[in-house]
Order: sequence, then C-alpha cells, then structure tokens
Amino acid sequence: MLNLILGYLGLGLVLALSGIGSAMGTTTAGNAAEGALKRKPEGSGNYMVLSALPATQGIYGFVAFFMLMSKVAESGAMVFGIGVSVGLVCMISAIRQGQVCANGIVGISQGHDVFTNTLIYAALPEFYAILGLVGALML
Repeated sequence: MLNLILGYLGLGLVLALSGIGSAMGTTTAGNAAEGALKRKPEGSGNYMVLSALPATQGIYGFVAFFMLMSKVAESGAMVFGIGVSVGLVCMISAIRQGQVCANGIVGISQGHDVFTNTLIYAALPEFYAILGLVGALML
C-alpha cells in the first residue's frame, strides 16, 4: 500500500512541479514582454517566442507522467524518486529559463539585436530538463 501511495505521489509531483515551473517561467518572460511592448511594439513576435519557451518543461513533465504511469503498481518508490527528481529539475530549469528570456526581451526592447543569442542562452537550462526526462526514460 505504501508503495502505491509513493508511486502516485511521484506522478503528482512530476506533473505539478514541472507545471509550476513552466507557469512561473512563462509569466516572468511574459511580464517582461508586456513592458517591452510599450517601448518597442514591433518586437512582439520575438517577445512571444521567448515568452513561450519555458512552457516546454511542463511538456516534459507531462511526458514523464505518462511514461511512469505503468510503473506505479510494480515500483512505486522508484516512481516517487523519479517524479521528484524530474519535477524539480524541470521546475528550476523553467524558472531560470524564464529569467534568461525576460532579460533577452528587455534587451530587444532597448534596440539590441539579441534574439538569437537569447535563444542559445535559454537552451542551456532547457538541456538539463531534457537530461532529466532522458534519465527517466532509461529506467
């Protein structure tokens, strides 16, 4: 019974933590985009792309959730460990990625050509979320 409880907690945490991180990251970048629109509205396409980027970690958590669902009954403790680990990595990655994107949005609004560089810098925290998901796939 404890094994099952741990498994379902792990499922909930991978979904919740990655979703929370994505929500925080996208709103951080979105807030910067709202301010940037007042200064340089023609950059709205770039702002939108950068604001949406942290949402991908929520997708990774969703994928991990579906991958782990079949393992709950047989190995709940493992699902708990993976769920907490992947959830935390995705959450922190999304939050930090949102901050990178927000800084890029501000730079664009100030007239600097930093969109491509911001995408590259924003891909770095994303890499760790992908590694977390790949680690979950391997188990």
